[in-house]
Amino acid sequence: MGKKATKALRNAGKVPCVVYGGEKPLHFSADELAFQKLVYTPKAHTVKVDLDKGEKVKAVLQDIQFHPVTDKILHIDFYQLFDDKEVTMDIPVRLQGNSPGVRNGGRLLFRNRKLTIKALPDNLPDFFDIDINSLKIGDNILVESLLSDDFTILQPDSTVVVQVKTARAAIEEELEDEEGLEEGVEGAEGAEGAEGAEGAEGAAAEGGKTPAEGAE
Repeated sequence: MGKKATKALRNAGKVPCVVYGGEKPLHFSADELAFQKLVYTPKAHTVKVDLDKGEKVKAVLQDIQFHPVTDKILHIDFYQLFDDKEVTMDIPVRLQGNSPGVRNGGRLLFRNRKLTIKALPDNLPDFFDIDINSLKIGDNILVESLLSDDFTILQPDSTVVVQVKTARAAIEEELEDEEGLEEGVEGAEGAEGAEGAEGAEGAAAEGGKTPAEGAE
């Protein structure tokens, strides 16, 4: 612990870590290579941390700090898991198969690549696997079709995870989003212009001259 100690650990190729969630924070370090399969993957993993004196704790990766230039791992926070205590975690979504709607010219829109769930550690899935082999143009898959007694999905049941739209409808939807942004920008610029005009009129009324007449 401390800046000197953590610097010495990093110079030795170690990564300083902390496990939160228990009675007190647990500090440990491990070789950077030990984290490759845990960090550089889209999967959600729980781990067992083997501490000194044979103590082992179950945990889930909570936060990682990378060096801004070299991308080396500087620090990792873990959260301790207990068999009888639910944990909240983001679970990746994987699409399986080929959509006939896409083959017929539709466009696949992957709305939610991760879903947030709350579950006991033993019930945490690694992935949500979604079969899109029957997904036609106009079809979608909602969160409600993924519900399970083993966990609670925190997104609303009506949340769209993946859908297939006609290519034209998908493009029009994107254009509408862009037009909405442009209207917001134009509205802001119009408001600024109106404020500027009102300010100029006020100055002319108070001073008896417009800015141009004052310059003359």
